[in-house]
Amino acid sequence: MMNGREIIVGVTGGVAAYKTAALVSKLVQSGAGVTVVMTVAAQEFVGAATFAALTGRPVADRIFDSGAFPLGAHITLAERAELLVVAPASADFLAKAANGLADDLLSTLYLAFPRTVLLAPAMNTAMWQHLAVQRNVDRLREDGARFVDPEAGWLSCRQVGTGRMASPETILASIHSILDSPPASAKHENPRAE
Repeated sequence: MMNGREIIVGVTGGVAAYKTAALVSKLVQSGAGVTVVMTVAAQEFVGAATFAALTGRPVADRIFDSGAFPLGAHITLAERAELLVVAPASADFLAKAANGLADDLLSTLYLAFPRTVLLAPAMNTAMWQHLAVQRNVDRLREDGARFVDPEAGWLSCRQVGTGRMASPETILASIHSILDSPPASAKHENPRAE
């Protein structure tokens, strides 16, 4: 059970976003408080209303929302959650995160988030294998981000290969592993700062 644990789930654009709804449902059923942050592209695949219904909370999708977050959504959300999970993590998001770009709420939140980040990539096989994507993944691993690597199987592009997002159960197991680990010392609280 994860009673009282606060988790942010970031959703980027990709067909795999439908799996994220199942992941969010499992987290809420286990007692976690979940806030979903969606990119504009993510909302082309799954509507914000789905995640609002599953979490019982509004979906955050704008950098500037002075009514709900007077100090900035990226600051407020980063302060109250202990884990940021991005599922699916698109090639675009990986590139932004690896290079410190912040042009939407999720990429800005990534830079402001001081604790553990778990990324679950999903994309076409050719994209996943591209040297630029792998370079970004290597950089993010070096920065301390954790990964649930994509799996091989049937992809929405009607090809078979590596690139499909890991199952909600696999991602949930990684979340449990991270949250069940002993807390880092205050000096090393930010695993990406080491």
